[in-house]
Amino acid sequence: MQETLHLSSSSSSSTIPISRPKHLHFPPHSSPKSPAISLPPYPNLRLSSPLKLKPLPSFPSPSGNTQLQELLLYLDSLGVDSFYCLHSHPPLISTPLSQIKSTVDFLFSLGLAAQDLRRIFPMCPELLTSSTSATVIPATTFLLREALVETADLRHVIHRRPRLLVCSVERQLRPTLYFLQGTIGIDDVRKWAPLLSCSVESKFIPRIEYLQKLGFSYKDTIVMFRRFPSLFCYSIKENFEPKFDYFVVEMGRELKELVAFPQYFSFSLENRIKPRHSMCGQGRLLGIANYVEVVRGTVSGEVGGVL
Repeated sequence: MQETLHLSSSSSSSTIPISRPKHLHFPPHSSPKSPAISLPPYPNLRLSSPLKLKPLPSFPSPSGNTQLQELLLYLDSLGVDSFYCLHSHPPLISTPLSQIKSTVDFLFSLGLAAQDLRRIFPMCPELLTSSTSATVIPATTFLLREALVETADLRHVIHRRPRLLVCSVERQLRPTLYFLQGTIGIDDVRKWAPLLSCSVESKFIPRIEYLQKLGFSYKDTIVMFRRFPSLFCYSIKENFEPKFDYFVVEMGRELKELVAFPQYFSFSLENRIKPRHSMCGQGRLLGIANYVEVVRGTVSGEVGGVL
């Protein structure tokens, strides 16, 4: 079939025949040809050990959320920093509230007040998770009956060192008591009750051995710790080393003076020892325990005050 297209013109008219094909063929769309890129094969990965995936965190159940809220509210009612305790001792989150209340009630029965709990629980949050009957009460009984701490002084002892109440009597408290009494020769251990929570093997023995390495005899070392048991609490690297070096090198003193006055290690090197030594150079002629403190042109006669 043919159709005619009529074009009109001002000058003339003509007819041009146009034929329309029955079927239209369009070429397929294709992008410009580019050179083929050959990719290297995937490497053959071999794991030396099975891949370990971290387990998904477990979310507390609704009942667990309620228990946690009750715990936080209870600690807050005592004025205790509950979030700090939870952060420093995560097992607290799963401790029954009834157990915590039992410990708190027992501490109140010893004469401690809420303000004491605000101090001791952040210092030793393990006290909140320890069994009252199996741990706290036996430790308290030991302090009163074996360490001979006076009932009136018990609050002060716990306030200073609450960790005493979470220590095992058989594995910690009693062996340390025997060491302080038998080896060191401290008769009245109750004055140094906080030391009972320290380990003989990891804290006491290393300090005794260190002083012996400095040149002190074993006998003199024991005498020093007997005269001033607080030496057991001082750091070897941060206390003993710099102060002993200054004592020998700068002050030019003799070891026997430290045997007689081990309290030297209790004073600040930068704030006390060095300034007093530079101010009282003439004190080199005196025993270290007989130094006098010069304050604004006046002289104080306190023994050891210069340090």
